[in-house]
Amino acid sequence: MSLTIGLTYDLRADYLAEGFTDDQVLEFDSAETIDAIDDAIRALGHATDRIGHARALCARLVKGDRWDLVFNIAEGMYGRCREALVPALLDAYRIPYTFSDGLTCAVTLDKAVAKKLVHAAGIPTPRFRVISATDELHGLDLAFPVFAKPVAEGTGKGVTAASRIESPAMLAGVCAELLRLYAQPVLIEEYLPGREFTVGVWGTDDDARVVGAMEVLFNGNAAAAYTAHVKKHYLEHVRYARVPESALRNKLCALALGAYRALECRDAARVDARCDAGGEPSFIEINPLAGLHPVDSDLVILSKLEGMSYGELVGGIVQRALARAGVARAGH
Repeated sequence: MSLTIGLTYDLRADYLAEGFTDDQVLEFDSAETIDAIDDAIRALGHATDRIGHARALCARLVKGDRWDLVFNIAEGMYGRCREALVPALLDAYRIPYTFSDGLTCAVTLDKAVAKKLVHAAGIPTPRFRVISATDELHGLDLAFPVFAKPVAEGTGKGVTAASRIESPAMLAGVCAELLRLYAQPVLIEEYLPGREFTVGVWGTDDDARVVGAMEVLFNGNAAAAYTAHVKKHYLEHVRYARVPESALRNKLCALALGAYRALECRDAARVDARCDAGGEPSFIEINPLAGLHPVDSDLVILSKLEGMSYGELVGGIVQRALARAGVARAGH
């Protein structure tokens, strides 16, 4: 049976045409990503309908349009609940959709809230503090070096070479600039000097399984930060390696599954982890709407390292969402 699957997304070019800056739309998707997802869904035998962002979805819903499933990767523009907008609208109209619900999207976008929840679940994460003004830095009880970034951004927004901070004097300047640029609290966490990893997970609840785990290897600089610039120009700055079967891989997979389930993610997500000086991994953050660019998104890259094609990844996400929603599925 062929279904009609809507696509919700924030297209970078649309916002640039409205006058937004490159930094403001950094998290949004390119036309190549939308085309690739559309092609993969059509290859499953389903029809697609490109809806667009939350405002476009509102207009379509009021008009009376409906879909068997919505493939949602919309990030939203304003506030720490922006990723919850499309899921909440679709819940209101009882339309099933891929990926996590509004609650999970909101609590995971706020990195401090996510860290509190995974810590409560017994999952290790670096000690951290959140500040809304630089005078809150007085009496900071974190060990230097520390790492500072906006509390509710993604895709490396606000992360630069200056994010790794060696002294209180340096910290005040970096935090002041982040507060000015992003108009939101700053997350400060103790810096972990070890290796950096990302783990893909898919499924829901007890059916959640690890897709794959890969290490991010910085070319010539082990202390480099995985910034937005590095992600965009990854061929120049990093290389990726599948984590082989080992005790470390087992720890990474257990950590990722634990965080995924504690935060009640659905269908698929990507968990970032980093090791401490002793080689033990800790939770850094999770992305329940992981990028799906067919070439340079981390979830896609790690899936390919595990032998999974782009079509299989997107098809698996659709299949899991349909099964979870109890919708008859066809094709794959």
